[in-house]
Amino acid sequence: MKIIIAGAGDVGFHLAKLLSYESQDTYIIDFDADKLDYINNYLDVITKKGDATSIKLLKEIGIDSADLLIAVTESQNTNIAISVIGKHLGAKKTIARIKNPEYLDSQEIDFKKLGVDFMISPEELAAEEIKMLLYQSSFNDTVEFENGLFNILGATLSYKSPIVDLTVREAKERFSKIDFIIIAIKREGSTQTIIPRGDIRFEVNDQVYFSVPKYSVNSLNELLGKKQLNIKNVMVLGGSSVGSKTARNLCKENFRVSLIEQDKEKSLLLAEELIDTLVINGDGRDLELLEQENIREMDAFVAVTGNSETNIMSCLVAKSKGVKRTIALVEKMDYIDISQTIGVETLVNKKLIAASNIFKHIRKGKVIELVNLHNIDAEVFEFEVQPGAKVTEKPIRDLRFPREAVFGGIIRNGEAMMSFGDFQIQSGDKAIIFCLPEAIAIVEELFN
Repeated sequence: MKIIIAGAGDVGFHLAKLLSYESQDTYIIDFDADKLDYINNYLDVITKKGDATSIKLLKEIGIDSADLLIAVTESQNTNIAISVIGKHLGAKKTIARIKNPEYLDSQEIDFKKLGVDFMISPEELAAEEIKMLLYQSSFNDTVEFENGLFNILGATLSYKSPIVDLTVREAKERFSKIDFIIIAIKREGSTQTIIPRGDIRFEVNDQVYFSVPKYSVNSLNELLGKKQLNIKNVMVLGGSSVGSKTARNLCKENFRVSLIEQDKEKSLLLAEELIDTLVINGDGRDLELLEQENIREMDAFVAVTGNSETNIMSCLVAKSKGVKRTIALVEKMDYIDISQTIGVETLVNKKLIAASNIFKHIRKGKVIELVNLHNIDAEVFEFEVQPGAKVTEKPIRDLRFPREAVFGGIIRNGEAMMSFGDFQIQSGDKAIIFCLPEAIAIVEELFN
């Protein structure tokens, strides 16, 4: 598969990194020679310095044979232009990163006819993720499949968790009335992701990822030694596009939202736009202001300014004032790797979310959904099982499934089913798979 990426920023780099695990024919274009040199040093892709809107340059790298053109520069208009030009020059599929949410559901303009097959807004995706995290307040990572029929939930184990010091097998036996599958463990201080087997023992501060059907989500708190928080009052710091979208989304779900924005003119505009949100003009780093605006009565604090350090520090301040749930938006990918030790429950990176969303267009087989979990260099797939796929030939235990992958569950005719060893997968099923990069090709082959 030939893939051309326009833009070597964080989204482009992360996409290229995911593709470098495979034998994809990948090109990446950017004006910035330093970014391209960095990519050349770390990734096995072909780089090209220049303007991705240049017809000459696109022809030079063979745009007419490209299976996918992904435009993820910082400029929305440039991304649309690249997609339109690339499509007219022969690219089979185009994806453009955008900022204007109007484009996502525009009835007036058919962007596909212009040449943009798919659009993706990192800001919209981040706001949606924040809303889901507030709903599942015991967890610091959450992904829904099929409108929540199955869920991937991540949580850090404290000393209060009854599964600490138990093996995976012992935990399953002790909590046999709860349906769950443990798909991954990230150990404190380690960069390695563990695909858990029966004899793996849980430790304090392990980041554990569970795959659970909808009916077991609330019961999972029993394994963590936690109670589900009732979050109603939310303070949002920062009137950025993510901040305004988050406030709007939460108000639609009947959360009570206060939003702090430092810029006076922007505050006035937000107050007109967000009629159900209390908009406050002030510096969210000011402790006196936070006290005046009843920070101690807030159930959750969401920091989404343009500065990662401000977001992290303000969340730590909110935590010290008794706020139960904190979420910080971070721009730097490096911060995601230390999320377990930083003291903030959840760090959200909109570019990482966007890259994961785009990546599903690259997969083989019938991939319905694909996501990256925070802090883990792996993917969670949702495959639609095709007639004659190898995965339907034998029960799961006899499939020679790679040790670097694990079944998270099966959805059949709208019903969630647990995928244990004796389960027989059928055509038409939807299978949730957690997979480390080195096993992706083998897993895809089983679903072909």
